[in-house]
Amino acid sequence: MKIAIAGDHAGYTLKAALLPHLRALGHEAADLGTDSPDKAVDYPDFAAAVAREVVAGRAERGIVVCGSGVGACVAANKVRGVRAGLCHDTYSAHQGVEHDDMNVLCLGARIIGQSLAFEIVAAFASARFSDEERHKRRLKKVEDLERGV
Repeated sequence: MKIAIAGDHAGYTLKAALLPHLRALGHEAADLGTDSPDKAVDYPDFAAAVAREVVAGRAERGIVVCGSGVGACVAANKVRGVRAGLCHDTYSAHQGVEHDDMNVLCLGARIIGQSLAFEIVAAFASARFSDEERHKRRLKKVEDLERGV
């Protein structure tokens, strides 16, 4: 699977560690920046870049890393068609995909360590939407909200 990944300066180190991990899991990882932890940048720019790649179909899923993950999640969810979730545990990472068709994972580099992040990313990447009728019904309701219906 192709996964777009980006992070701001606070998320840079974790993002950099996740790139080879994703590739070792057999995924194609597209690094959308930033390229340094030393220059402060704005997380909405990187969350939007990942979100747009996913919505355009150039990536099947996305990952955004910032300090807490909260700002990245808020920003990514402003892009129509994105269902971003902030996950700091493996259950939420796979359940968010299975039940809610989450397509962008947000992580807080100042909240979790690298080992846990690796497990969360593996759970997210390996999960599939269940296609159960109750989940499709709920997803349609979320999509209706997004359309203002």
